[in-house]
Amino acid sequence: MPRRFRLVDVFSETPFLGNPVAVVLDADGLATDEMQRITRWMNLSETTFLLPPTTPDADYRVRIFTLEREMPFAGHPTLGSCQAWLSAGGLPARAGKIVQECGAGLIPIRSDGERLAFAAPPLIRDGALADEKKDEIARALRIDPDRFVDAAWIDNGPGWAGVLLASAESVLALEPISSHPTRLEIGVVGPYPAGSEMAFELRAFFSDQHGTLREDPVTGSLNASVAQWLLASGRATAPYVASQGTAVGREGRIFIHTDDANTVWVGGNAITIVEGQIDI
Repeated sequence: MPRRFRLVDVFSETPFLGNPVAVVLDADGLATDEMQRITRWMNLSETTFLLPPTTPDADYRVRIFTLEREMPFAGHPTLGSCQAWLSAGGLPARAGKIVQECGAGLIPIRSDGERLAFAAPPLIRDGALADEKKDEIARALRIDPDRFVDAAWIDNGPGWAGVLLASAESVLALEPISSHPTRLEIGVVGPYPAGSEMAFELRAFFSDQHGTLREDPVTGSLNASVAQWLLASGRATAPYVASQGTAVGREGRIFIHTDDANTVWVGGNAITIVEGQIDI
């Protein structure tokens, strides 16, 4: 049967310079293995499937798949799915706020002009990395672990381990290994000089299903957990703008701010590039 479909570019003000996500609307009735098969065929980092919510507190439900597995939460699929839902005629039950249901629970989303922003979910794992893990990550990044300013678990679902380097220049200079025998999800961040347009540069490295270490262009979940980490440690103040994707030819721009309740909000542009239907 035909189902509505969108391709959305997320976290860039310029089309084709952010991170794309495929969104299948009207996904009710699709089995998990069908969703995984469609995702592999799309061959993007994530494909999402929109469904009716299971709670009156949510406006819609989303299931998020990578080429290998289903994820409880991911950032750029959250904003891309919300943009697709709104552009397809979705109307939030509460003015000014959209609520997404996903594996990580209920995620509030705000619309601020051309940008959408999601509330960063709580970390499910934090704390310092063990020395063995730091050594493993250093080998993968091909740098000495003594260059780590800090390193910690900053996992909000995907499994991120965070590494802070001394500068954005150091982050952009990284040339990691091409493959790794076990799963890695590494987020690396470094500050730009004071007064720069961007506050931080981020890079996200992850193992795919074949053990290849890949780089994600722009990563909402990582920016969310990095913001929580840096703000809590006093290494950042909000609002700030982060850059990601520079090393792979993208221009990701992530807008971080906090509210009166100290909730971290992660915002960016979401542009519908392709609109149509697929026959499943």
